[in-house]
Amino acid sequence: MDRQQEYVLRAIEERDIRFIRLWFTDVLGILKSVAIAPAELEGAFAEGIGFDGSSIEGLARVYEADMLAKPDPSTFQVLPWRGERQGSARMFCDILTPDGEPAKTDPRNVLKRALSKAAAMGFTFYTHPEIEFYLFEPAVGDSPLVPIDNHGYFDHSARGVAHDFRRSTITLLESMGISVEFSHHEAGPGQNEIDLRYADALSTADNIMTFRTVVKEVALEQGIMASFMAKPLAGQPGSGMHTHLSLFEGDANAFYAPGAQFELSATARAFIAGLLRHSAEIAAVTNQFVNSYKRLWGGGEAPSYVCWGHNNRSAMVRVPMYKPGKGNSSRVEFRGLDASANPYLAYAVLLAAGLKGIEEGYELPDGAEDDVWALSEGERRAMGIQPLPNSLEHALLLAEESELVAETLGEEVLEFFVRNKRVEWAEYLAQVTPYELSRFLHVL
Repeated sequence: MDRQQEYVLRAIEERDIRFIRLWFTDVLGILKSVAIAPAELEGAFAEGIGFDGSSIEGLARVYEADMLAKPDPSTFQVLPWRGERQGSARMFCDILTPDGEPAKTDPRNVLKRALSKAAAMGFTFYTHPEIEFYLFEPAVGDSPLVPIDNHGYFDHSARGVAHDFRRSTITLLESMGISVEFSHHEAGPGQNEIDLRYADALSTADNIMTFRTVVKEVALEQGIMASFMAKPLAGQPGSGMHTHLSLFEGDANAFYAPGAQFELSATARAFIAGLLRHSAEIAAVTNQFVNSYKRLWGGGEAPSYVCWGHNNRSAMVRVPMYKPGKGNSSRVEFRGLDASANPYLAYAVLLAAGLKGIEEGYELPDGAEDDVWALSEGERRAMGIQPLPNSLEHALLLAEESELVAETLGEEVLEFFVRNKRVEWAEYLAQVTPYELSRFLHVL
């Protein structure tokens, strides 16, 4: 038994933890949980906990159903909202096959494979997400959604519900060792943003899953509803998860080149070129729901076109204002990711796209300095700026044809993902929407 496992067992005894929740996600990024007693943990560390993988979306087929969930002791944290009298803790798990091999269909393992490839090239991948979400009054039947306030970007209101909500959420997150950098009210009514401090991509993905759970728990405690849906309100901004990306070689930021344009190294420029070239084919992963495309094509500073720019918030990839002499702050911001994405799969394909640009020496096209949305279609075409997919169906067609997506996700994950999403698209098309009824019912 290693020291980390010994520390966890000791902490559980000292803190009188009664329940250990083992967490993992299905292929769609939905959090799964099984609780075990402290007496079972040593065996879980050694052999894992068996479960029926065929009952979890995308993990296993019926004839190969047996799977093992093996807790990662480095992710141990006490759950602060459960109360002193029934102490609970959580750990994320790696999913294994019965013979102890990493399951190819485990999203956490998909990201680990991508990170291993980066490590073989000498890189560590760091990410810093800005997570947006809406807060609503409790829904009653089919009544319209009612945001908890009508405030806007950076608004401050004394005794405001959103202000208190963010404070409670951040307090819980930091008690779990998840550092928060910024928080504020976003542009939509009831919309908020909390930015997690940068970390390696695997830790960030684990933190995002924990973040979503904490936000939902705090909302329930306060009698409101939280949603990470990409576009819950027509005519209002969608909820994205803009993520700052960087590669490090040891302690040195591989994206930093003093004296270069925007202080971006050749590695950074090739990485951005990879993001641009492959962004359309990975869109089904970074924007995985039918509703996601209503954010991408619904205005509100969402990126609809494949381009990059320096400090240009209409671009899909933005190079933030650099800080002279602070090389470790060099980074790029990918704005095409929505708040409901599976972070393990999304970060895996983003990393794969960037590394492909480095491996193949992609040339970075000219950046867009104008407001891309204000340009005509002809102007965008002349500049070589292509649109992102405008629907889940379009995105799936591109993903199916992509060697990069197949290689990164693996055939099993890609096959299930596409099949599941085609069902979602078919069900979506079968709906008769309120728009159709109000527009056509009385005139046709």
